[in-house]
Amino acid sequence: MIKLDILSDPICPWCYIGKAHLDRALEARPDHRFAIEWHPFQLNPDMPEAGMDRREYLETKFGGRAQAVSVYARIEEAALAAGLKIDFAGIDRTPNTINGHRLIHWAGLEGRQTAAVTRLFKAYFEEGRDIGNHDVLLDIAEGIEMDRAVTQRLLDSDADFDDIRTRDAHARERGVTGVPTFVIANQHVVPGAQPPELWMQVIDEMTEILNAPKE
Repeated sequence: MIKLDILSDPICPWCYIGKAHLDRALEARPDHRFAIEWHPFQLNPDMPEAGMDRREYLETKFGGRAQAVSVYARIEEAALAAGLKIDFAGIDRTPNTINGHRLIHWAGLEGRQTAAVTRLFKAYFEEGRDIGNHDVLLDIAEGIEMDRAVTQRLLDSDADFDDIRTRDAHARERGVTGVPTFVIANQHVVPGAQPPELWMQVIDEMTEILNAPKE
């Protein structure tokens, strides 16, 4: 198998678009050798624990309403091209995502990591749910067959807070400044929401290398 590490944040629209592109390539190449693991990267590590009003967040981040509208118009166009129906108007709050990253980590221990990532993206971008809210995270956990009571005890504790923050900091120390960032076989870094065609090419090239006769 070929390790594919993905650094992502569940409130990052380009991460959702990048995943959609990758998913299309994986569907087109069902014999791919990728073993996928998701890793935490918070776009807003200093976000208040309760999150903040989304309009305020966007206007602060992009320097005003007009600039925010311009940026998100391009994102919405890219999302539609990727086959995603993002409801930006339905998102009221921008959450702190550390608990979402904790949920992704716990899901990974049960072999449900990609399912958790998928549901977090859908809940936030398509359903307008606050994925910083414990009840929302518990619904997501239960929906991917994680034990709700166990997940609640974990969320109510400090479990893995330090681990998530350390892994996030480690990524930044290694030069990651934005997501999605893909790392193939711990050697090749592929930044950004790359198109399905690029991923199919990568899969084909890696398959050819793996299948080459040994001298």
